[in-house]
Amino acid sequence: MLHITLHQLKIFESVARLLNFTHAAEELHLTQPAVSIQIKRLEEMVALPLFEQIGKRIHLTEAGKELFHYSRAITRQLADMELALDELKGLERGKLSIAVVSTANYFVPNLLASFCQRYPGITISLHVSNRENVLKQLSDNNMDMAIMGQPPEGLDITSESFMENPLVIIAPPDHPLCKQKQIPVKRLEQEIFLVREPGSGTRNAMERFFAQEKISIQKGMEADTAEAIKQAIQAGMGLGIMSLHTIRLELEAGRLVILDIQGLPITRHWNVVHQKNRRLSNISSVFKQFLLNEAADLVALEYPHRNTSSKS
Repeated sequence: MLHITLHQLKIFESVARLLNFTHAAEELHLTQPAVSIQIKRLEEMVALPLFEQIGKRIHLTEAGKELFHYSRAITRQLADMELALDELKGLERGKLSIAVVSTANYFVPNLLASFCQRYPGITISLHVSNRENVLKQLSDNNMDMAIMGQPPEGLDITSESFMENPLVIIAPPDHPLCKQKQIPVKRLEQEIFLVREPGSGTRNAMERFFAQEKISIQKGMEADTAEAIKQAIQAGMGLGIMSLHTIRLELEAGRLVILDIQGLPITRHWNVVHQKNRRLSNISSVFKQFLLNEAADLVALEYPHRNTSSKS
């Protein structure tokens, strides 16, 4: 009989999923040598190599693929056991793991703060990343749920909308268009737009909108964070399309202005998403209902139809 420990299986599952010893060590809060030693002991125990290196990347061997299949099943069973035990404790204790796209991180912490005030005994793990990484965490079934804009296609998931996500066009307060009203969309072809990275939900919505309006825009700088886009717009590098939730402070301070463009804002929605086959814990189910019932009121925003710059 193999005397494989749960600790070794957890380390192997992380390395096999990430295919990177360094990233696995960071995820597990271990040193890379400690991870390497446990993998070596595991290979000695099964008397088969579990990984092979081709170039600079590691890959699972056939034995590694088999062990990965069973290690994931065992990990899921242990998670289900932990959920069952947490449910016996009620809502006084429990864990909640959430992955959110970076744009949502402008309002999610406030929601979590309100939720934790009601259930102070729970532990929350918040993972903030771009859409691609959030989708990977969702498909790997590593998170209880995710918060994002456009829900993914091709995954066996449940998605429910809980709040509107208006997208607006913003400019620095000294831009000539700030003084104009009901600007035709066609006029935007004369401007340079700063855009998010390919695959970003905001960028996808922007491209769909301009394609629908049959106009072609000039793309300037590309960045993978909302903060970088906002700073570049304030510096006068171009215009941008952003979620209203990400620019509240800049609007209040008069550092950015929403342009009055015909046909805008683009109305999208925030969604809470999880795997259909994932068993939600009591605390996860309660948090989901909290989002569906209360998030919109707690994060209420008025869409400013006029110039919000203090200079106007």
